[in-house]
Amino acid sequence: MTNNKISIVLPIYNEETVVEKTIKEIKSTCQTAGLNFEIIAVNDCSKDKSGEILKSLEGITVLTHKINRGYGASLKTGIKNSTGEWIVITDVDGTYPNQDIPKLVSYMPDFDMVVGARKGLIAKDPLIRRTAKGFLNKFASFLAGEKIEDINSGLRVFKKSVAIKYWHLFPERFSFTSTITMACFTNNHPVKYIPIDYYKRVGKSSIRPKNFIDFIKLVTKLSLYFKPFKVFSLLSLFIFLIALFVGFYTTFVLGHLSDVITVLLAITSLQTFFFGLLAQIIIKTNRH
Repeated sequence: MTNNKISIVLPIYNEETVVEKTIKEIKSTCQTAGLNFEIIAVNDCSKDKSGEILKSLEGITVLTHKINRGYGASLKTGIKNSTGEWIVITDVDGTYPNQDIPKLVSYMPDFDMVVGARKGLIAKDPLIRRTAKGFLNKFASFLAGEKIEDINSGLRVFKKSVAIKYWHLFPERFSFTSTITMACFTNNHPVKYIPIDYYKRVGKSSIRPKNFIDFIKLVTKLSLYFKPFKVFSLLSLFIFLIALFVGFYTTFVLGHLSDVITVLLAITSLQTFFFGLLAQIIIKTNRH
């Protein structure tokens, strides 16, 4: 590990019960490890006393949103105002083992991003959410073509230059982590996963079931943006299988041929395949 400066960005919204303790622990951990660091706390228009507590803490930079803009917007504000070459993001709600920050940083700069995968001995995540995350990770891995162990872990370190490169893709709300993950995996940035514990959060989570659908949409959109052939070839295969089913059903079950529908579906399948191929060629040409 080199002595490159790290900027620790903390998005904060209504965390009055734990924010002071968490920030002091992060500061103590980094000082003990001898890291060259800064802490940037972004108060996303908290309605409780989080803002007052942040102002009372010494040795940190406090930025405040006048209106609630969301998790992604808070991270972007912190990154934009950071001075470090590497960015560490984490939450202050007690879920992440922030004492592991030095361990993640130790793998830099050999990787463009190091992520804490929530697969440690302690994993206090509800079964339904754990199941949803497992499906999301597998879906993202398929589209990216590489194994993604934890697509939206909130504890990670990455090069600031990587974030700047894909700045235009980052949303304002919950999908910052998923976006940078897909951007790195679909553009051959080296990524390292480190198993970490995951604890029950202090306070109330702001993530809702509808966010899972939003994550699926985002992963698909990013795959279309970076690897369209992967998505269109899968869609092409699906349409082709429907064509085969229609042809088989009408011929052997109904007892008559349905050439028009079957042929139209087959042509659509072929067009979809070549559309994805063309899109992939265009993307590669633009990159070069």
